[in-house]
Amino acid sequence: MTLFLLNTSPNNPPKLLDQVHIKFRLKRYSIKTEEQYTRCIINFIKFNKMQHPSKLNEKDIEKYLTHLTINQRVSASTQNIALNAILFLYNEVLQISLGDINSLRASRSKRLPIVLSKAEVSKLLKSQEGTERLITELLYGTGLRVNELVNLRIKDIDFDLKRINVIGGKGNKDRYTLLPEPLIDRLRNHISKVSELHRRDLKNGFGSTYLPNKLGTKYRNMGKEIIWQFLFPSTKLFSDPVTGNKGRWHLDITSISRIVRTAAFKCKISKRVTPHTLRHSFATHLLEDGTNLRIIQELLGHNSPETTMIYTHVMETNLQIKSPLETIDS
Repeated sequence: MTLFLLNTSPNNPPKLLDQVHIKFRLKRYSIKTEEQYTRCIINFIKFNKMQHPSKLNEKDIEKYLTHLTINQRVSASTQNIALNAILFLYNEVLQISLGDINSLRASRSKRLPIVLSKAEVSKLLKSQEGTERLITELLYGTGLRVNELVNLRIKDIDFDLKRINVIGGKGNKDRYTLLPEPLIDRLRNHISKVSELHRRDLKNGFGSTYLPNKLGTKYRNMGKEIIWQFLFPSTKLFSDPVTGNKGRWHLDITSISRIVRTAAFKCKISKRVTPHTLRHSFATHLLEDGTNLRIIQELLGHNSPETTMIYTHVMETNLQIKSPLETIDS
């Protein structure tokens, strides 16, 4: 995690990047989005030989996006993220009105999601054990995005109501998702192990995890409470640059991706398997089992039913017809 510390005072007017970070904080963007957009803005300025963006225009923006597409061969998604970052810089920070540059927005290809069969998911899970299997089961059994999974804290697991509280999901929205019955006892055991690790950290003078929205500054000891610890804590300690507290961050997203990819390789599954593949499989299998599309939309945290509708195109039930080759008279 990267936290930008702003160096501003009445006698020290904020520099451009400080202005960018201030605007992100005022708009309550996530740290991840702030980091991503800031990198795009820096790359845009570097491409234009460190000229101040106020001296650039729509043609300079088009040249930069063309460079990304032709020379760097970025995806349509990456190109659009760069454009969004530049628009944020001009509209929100510099307050300079640009002409109509939405024509520069790349049209994204519509791809069907990769989905595992239930047999493949079973094979994947049986190849794992311990915490790694628990992580994979949660991804498949809840439909969580990988970023939502790593940000789960112990307080977010509601054993009584058998649901998981997703706090600050995509778009900074809260929602609920399922807590699968087969995982309840194993999750309780896992939390017991995390609690034991936390007790050792407290004994050694650490154990204060990162808290959002300055809660760590306002309530100095809240970060030491067990309920605020991450469900899957990192093996390394970190120091919060704002509060100075030392504790454990969550597992890195790349570690989760590696766990899933390694299991798929071991099982010799001939598909590209990522944590998001398990989310796609969760939605598709619910749909195949007759779950209402609206309920699936809520569980996944989609803004519109059109986004969830894509899973109707990959249902196994849609393929339970015979090819003409199977019916032709031999």
